Amino acid sequence: MKERVVLHSDLNNFFASVETALDPSLKGKPVAVCGDPKERRGVVLAKNEEAKKYGVKTAETVYSALKKCPNLVCVPTHFAEYVKYSEKVREIYARYTDQIEVCSIDECALDVTASTRLFGSGEEIAHKIRTAVKEELGVTVSIGVSFNKIFAKLASEMRKPDAVTVIPKQGFEKIVYPLPVEDLLSIGGKTKDLLNKHGIYKIGDLANANEADMIRWMGKRGRQVWLYARGEDNAPVLFSNEKDDVKSIGNSTTLVHDISSREEIKRWFFVIAESVVARLRKSGVGKASTVHIVVRKPDLSFYSYQEKVRPTALCSEVAQAAFELYCKHFPEGTSVRLLGITVSGFDKQIEQLSLDGLAGEKSYEKKEKVESVVSKLREKYGYASVQRGVILEDGDLNGLDLRKHSQTPDKED
Repeated sequence: MKERVVLHSDLNNFFASVETALDPSLKGKPVAVCGDPKERRGVVLAKNEEAKKYGVKTAETVYSALKKCPNLVCVPTHFAEYVKYSEKVREIYARYTDQIEVCSIDECALDVTASTRLFGSGEEIAHKIRTAVKEELGVTVSIGVSFNKIFAKLASEMRKPDAVTVIPKQGFEKIVYPLPVEDLLSIGGKTKDLLNKHGIYKIGDLANANEADMIRWMGKRGRQVWLYARGEDNAPVLFSNEKDDVKSIGNSTTLVHDISSREEIKRWFFVIAESVVARLRKSGVGKASTVHIVVRKPDLSFYSYQEKVRPTALCSEVAQAAFELYCKHFPEGTSVRLLGITVSGFDKQIEQLSLDGLAGEKSYEKKEKVESVVSKLREKYGYASVQRGVILEDGDLNGLDLRKHSQTPDKED
C-alpha cells in the first residue's frame, strides 16, 4: 500500500494579511484587526508579524495593545473579504487535489497521495501551493507535510510564516519526540498539567508511556493522544465533491477563557450563527430544519444536543434555537470553554406550505429581506459595518476571535 501524503495548510496571520493585501500601504507596519478600532475597550482579533514583535496578542484590549505599540494601526474587520480570500486559496488547493478538508477559515487538510504522480512529492506540491498563494493573493501560508493529519498539523506549526516543514514517516521520532507534549493536537493546558504530573513532558514521553496507564488516567481520550504521539493516526481527510453531498454546516469557537453568564453565551451563539448562516446561504442547499449545539466544559467534557425547528436560513432563528437548547440542558452558572452550532436537514430549496399560514410566511420573508440587506452591506463595507444589538451589548465579548469559528484547538498564530 502506498504511503499516504497529507498536507496541513495554515494561512499566516490571516485577517491581518488580508487587510494588508487590500490596502498595500499597511505593508511593513504593525497592524491589528479590531472589532471597533475606535473603542479602546474593544479587543484585538488578529495581528501581523510586525505587531507580534511588540508583544501584541490576540484577545487583549485595544488599549493594552496601544500601550505596547503606540504606532499600531488598528483596522476594522471585513469578514466577507476573509471568506472570499479563503475560497480563493481553496481554489488553488483544488489544482492539486479534490480531497480537501476545511478545518477553519484559515486551515485545511489535503490528501495529495494520488497527486504525487502528477505534481511531484508532497514537499514539492506544498512549495507550489505556497508560492501560488503568495504570488496570486498576496498572503502567506505555512504548510506541514507528513503521513497523517496529526503530524501534518504539527509540522505546519513548527515554522512560520511562509514555510514548508516535513515530518517523514521514516525517522519521525527524531523530529517529533523532543517537542513539548502540549504541541500535540488536542492537548490543552489541563491535559498538559495532568501529563506533567505523571512525568510526561515531551511527546516522546507520551509515545513511550504505558497504554493501560493512559487509559486509566484519561479514559478513551488517553489512548487517542497516545496513538497520536506514536504516529498511529489513520483518520482520513474528509471531503465533499458535490454540493448535494453537504449534510450539515457548522462552526464552533474555543473561548479565550471560560464563560458562564447566559447573556455572554447568548451573544456568542449569535456570533457563531452569523458565520453558519452565511455559509448556509452560500451553499445553496436551502433552509435547515435541525439545529445542533456542541458544548465543552473547562474539564474538557463534551456535550451535544439537537432539536427540530421550522425550516430556516435566518441567523436570528438559528441563534435563538441554539440558545434555548443550551438553556434547556445546562443550569445557569455552568462554565463553558467551547460553543458550536451545526445546522442540517436541508430542504434543497424546495418550498413547502407553512402551517402558520400566510402571516407566518410574510413575517419570515420580511426578516429574510432584512438579513439579505445586512449581508450585502457587509460585503460592501466590511463585516463590522453592521452588527446586531445583542452582540454589541458587550464591547469585549470575552476575546472574540472569528478565526476560530470552526472546530480547531486554541492557538496563537
